[in-house]
Amino acid sequence: MSRMALERVLQSQGFGTRRQCRQLILSGQVRVAGLAVDDPDVLVDTPDLEFQVLGQAWTYREHVYLALNKPAGYECSRRPSHHPGVLGLLPDALRARGVQAVGRLDHDTTGLLLLSDDGAFIHAQTSPRRKVPKVYVATTQDPVTPELVAALLAGVRLHDEPEPLAALSCERQETHRLGIVLEQGKYHQVKRMLAAAGNHCVALRRVAIGGLRLDALNLPEGSWCYLGESELALLARA
Repeated sequence: MSRMALERVLQSQGFGTRRQCRQLILSGQVRVAGLAVDDPDVLVDTPDLEFQVLGQAWTYREHVYLALNKPAGYECSRRPSHHPGVLGLLPDALRARGVQAVGRLDHDTTGLLLLSDDGAFIHAQTSPRRKVPKVYVATTQDPVTPELVAALLAGVRLHDEPEPLAALSCERQETHRLGIVLEQGKYHQVKRMLAAAGNHCVALRRVAIGGLRLDALNLPEGSWCYLGESELALLARA
């Protein structure tokens, strides 16, 4: 739908119930293309629509696709139990439209996390069939040895997996740091693989998904950004 009543636009973008959105407009809190609009029923073109609510600028998006530089100490669940949730790092309007994490990072794992309100996108990104490579940097308790790297590349057996799990690539970066690329998404996989290979992970950071690299997004820790078509296309590339 390319034309929509302004109150429905606000409701679709997470600004409250239809009644709440109507009141925002009637009270003069909404501007479209820089002009104040006080008619909730006025029809507006949604493609490339820019508007302001309570002085904050927004662009209409049918769905949102976000990247977050996740800090340590946050849970990815919509109902966190022991730590704050990552959704608390987003504006109220994004949370209200049902944004959720695409897959999960442990509460103590940092780095690149995707979020969206597009169910089809979330399903596609988390499907094991896609085998999108994910790049991590792990800090280890003991020094990274050639034997450790070789074991991770050859595959290690985890107690609840029928077959050994191997890294797509693995390389020593520093004395106690290695880069590892996985295409699976098993529970605590990097930590468990390191433990099975005889070491221990003391810190873990995801730095890329497919061809989308966190450093290219220039996101400070705890910050987020919208992903456009060019960034989304990188998710399918190694």
